[in-house]
Amino acid sequence: MREKDDMFSSLGGRRSQYTPEEIEEAAKQAKKTGANFMDLLQEMTGRVYKTSSDLGFGVEALSRNARDMADSNTKELEDLNRQLEDLNSRLTQDFGIDMSGFTKTSATGEEAAKASLVPGSDHIPPLTADAEAFDGIAEAAGEKVFGQDAFLKKLIVAFKRPFILPEEKGHARNTMLVTGPENSGKHLALDVLADEMTKRGLLSSGDLYTIDLSLYSTAGRDNVFLQDLYMAFRSKSQVIVFENYAACHISYLTYLSDLVIKGECRLQERYILQKGQLVHVSNSFASETVSTFSPAGKYLVFLSTKGVDSLANSFGAPFVNALGDICESARLDEDSLKKISKVRLEELKALSSRHFGFELEADEDALISASVAAAGRNAATEGLLAFYDKLRKSLATLKLEGSYEKGTNVYLKVTDGRLIADIEGAETDLISNLPAAYSGDIEAVKAEMDNIVGLEKVKEYVFSLEEYYRTQKKRREAGLKASEVSKHMIFTGNPGTGKTTIARIISRYLKAIGVLTGGQLVEVSRADLVGRYVGHTAPLVNQVLQSALGGVLFIDEAYSLYRGNDDSFGLEAIDTLVKGIEDNRDNLIVILAGYSKEMQEFLESNSGLKSRFPNYIDFPDYTGEELLAITKIQVKSKGYVLDEGTDQVLLAYYNAVQALRADTAGNGRLVRNKVEEAILNQSRRLVAEPDADLSLLKTIDFVLDDI
Repeated sequence: MREKDDMFSSLGGRRSQYTPEEIEEAAKQAKKTGANFMDLLQEMTGRVYKTSSDLGFGVEALSRNARDMADSNTKELEDLNRQLEDLNSRLTQDFGIDMSGFTKTSATGEEAAKASLVPGSDHIPPLTADAEAFDGIAEAAGEKVFGQDAFLKKLIVAFKRPFILPEEKGHARNTMLVTGPENSGKHLALDVLADEMTKRGLLSSGDLYTIDLSLYSTAGRDNVFLQDLYMAFRSKSQVIVFENYAACHISYLTYLSDLVIKGECRLQERYILQKGQLVHVSNSFASETVSTFSPAGKYLVFLSTKGVDSLANSFGAPFVNALGDICESARLDEDSLKKISKVRLEELKALSSRHFGFELEADEDALISASVAAAGRNAATEGLLAFYDKLRKSLATLKLEGSYEKGTNVYLKVTDGRLIADIEGAETDLISNLPAAYSGDIEAVKAEMDNIVGLEKVKEYVFSLEEYYRTQKKRREAGLKASEVSKHMIFTGNPGTGKTTIARIISRYLKAIGVLTGGQLVEVSRADLVGRYVGHTAPLVNQVLQSALGGVLFIDEAYSLYRGNDDSFGLEAIDTLVKGIEDNRDNLIVILAGYSKEMQEFLESNSGLKSRFPNYIDFPDYTGEELLAITKIQVKSKGYVLDEGTDQVLLAYYNAVQALRADTAGNGRLVRNKVEEAILNQSRRLVAEPDADLSLLKTIDFVLDDI
């Protein structure tokens, strides 16, 4: 049976083939003549009912009519109730389904107004298959899911459990944790099993309904979360998959915990159904309010790479104890990867013939071995998909750039580690004909770093990152456990000491060595993170974090986020930032920058901050000699040269400034300002000296009288 709202309109589902008017008229004629109601309905309309929803539509329509007249005409109400009972009797006789919960209507209408409109098993067609239909399903699924026999067996047990031990009334059919390494086939296994179960009548729909819980990372979005949850439960899908629970705000996890433990979650506020949507209302007189959610008829699957301990940390021990099954996939071995690769190769052959007109043949052993090697042991299925995606794009490029008849034979082979397409004796390097992906030039980045004056300890630290990550990559490729250290950093130092410049280089450098996927630098301050009204701050921080994923988030004057315990917006920004750092630690580096003393106080404002930023780098003030070297670099980059004797004057000036007021002078910014002043003064001097050297900066061009 469908849920109530779906019975009245075509919104979200198929409309009944009988209208409420037809059903009502047939009921009246049956009452007058004593004829069989269904025979009359079919005779009057010329249509034969096919499913229980055809009758369910009419049952609910009459039920609404009954409620509408509940307070005005008791006699007609009694007549309609008798019709409803007759219809329910027919449903029970023909389908074994009891709709009495929908058909009861009281004279006051109050009970009907409060009736729960919660989705659940009421709209899921009855299934006739039993546990025996699972026979042979492991073998069928194993033809598509390789190297996961034990995992598949556990999944099958989890799906079979309610057929052996029926669930409690109102509870989900079963709740399970599906965990295991990334790219080990968890999604594929669920898809394949759901499809096989549907073919055998064990599920009404093989479609998985996935909810990404990371979308609900901040509080205050209950309306959105509950609407999305409602849509999942009212869908035809019987398998609801929840991903990224660790990134979800605790307030929404409470709803899910109640669904698993209690079999329902009670809504704290009033909601109604309006045109198929769950709408929050403040009107205390609203009718047909939704008061609870029920997972009845659904399998709830929590999908993660994290284990039971992580699940308990998010939901609590009672939640874990309420799980029906825990299913863990294994890391794919080389033999499994080769089987997957062979399947992808056959798919590529079919696609090439259909879309490109190429008839592919291949040195299969060499190509499959190359695909496994290119994917890498840790990349597993994702790496294989990327390998064959490159092949597909390369073949498409061949077709676009060449002139080939349909049915042209293309032989794929591996020569000296290169993928070669042999077309009638002409060989093409397949990968080289694709545009190279931007990764950043390691040597160019290193050269830029070397050209930076001073900061030797900072450079040493940055270059050590390459050695560390290369070592960890080798360990993963060898099948060993790779350690992960926090990459987040604290930069302290006075203005102009190169903090932003180094952050920009680090982002490009880590992209070049493969640590980051994007390499962009997102530079923000308090104004970009702290909102102006309640509910504004967390979305701002999350938006900034999203823009920085794959790169470096650089927060200048980070200590300004904390202005004391009364600064609730600033504290909220820090809390949201800490959570975002934890949720995205694999593909985001955050650098906090500011003065040394202020940064120390800032780190004490949140207990989670200090532990997440173990890399503390202090940028010392430049010496006079270093400022002179920076001056020469800037002058040269602008197309000028320094006059003889200017070096010594500038050196004396810089030494004096750094000795007296290094903390406020500006360091590198001081140099930039002095060079720009000198160029401006030179242009004025040249007005009086038209024959003077246009490129020469003299001592008199520099303003050095502020000591």
